[in-house]
Amino acid sequence: MAYEQFAYIYDELMQDVPYDQWVDWVKAYVPTGSTIADIGCGTGTATLALAEHYEMLGIDLSEEMLEVAQEKAMEEGLSIQFWAQDMREIELPTPVDAVTILCDSLNYLRSEEDVKQTFTHVAAILKDGGRLLFDTHSPYKMETLFNGKTYATHAEQSSYIWFADPGEAPLSVVHELTFFIEEEDGRYERVDETHHQRTYPPAQYVTWLREAGFRVLAVTGDFGPDAPSETAERIFFVAEKM
Repeated sequence: MAYEQFAYIYDELMQDVPYDQWVDWVKAYVPTGSTIADIGCGTGTATLALAEHYEMLGIDLSEEMLEVAQEKAMEEGLSIQFWAQDMREIELPTPVDAVTILCDSLNYLRSEEDVKQTFTHVAAILKDGGRLLFDTHSPYKMETLFNGKTYATHAEQSSYIWFADPGEAPLSVVHELTFFIEEEDGRYERVDETHHQRTYPPAQYVTWLREAGFRVLAVTGDFGPDAPSETAERIFFVAEKM
């Protein structure tokens, strides 16, 4: 799951992602000033935005992503620790008030056991009454928007072609990405990446959360306050450690 060269063009490709909506969602469920571990933080864009309201810790499996995140934090004069850890084995020296796993990062776990193990370890790093907030791709999105689709875009210094095809497991997808990155001499370097994602029905996540010792507070769709519709593309979960 480490992104290698992908880390250095990630922000350019994600510039239209509505990070402010994730921040507003977190603010609705986590009191200002709380300590938050942002797991799967990537290059830290959401982490830095949340740092305006919370005491943040950024965690990701990719050291390359964390290098970019640390550079961005230093440029903004923010003192945020970034740690390289696997979310399935997450450990912290001190419990936190909340954990966020944003931007479908949880979907990079490829087995049911991985998800259940992550929930168990997250519960262990939360204070009693602490909250876990995460979002996932919906089954609808996996079966339609990621079912044999091709996407392409051109950014200022890079372009990419993205093939999304069903994986072998139910509700899984294989993202085949080819990037063309402009070099200083005007030539383009080709970089190929393969990413695997998998999701589950919302009711399955709820069951696993309860088994890990959580009480589920909310399951909503597409940044709205209501239960997910049949065509919701993103599912949001809020759970509280009992």
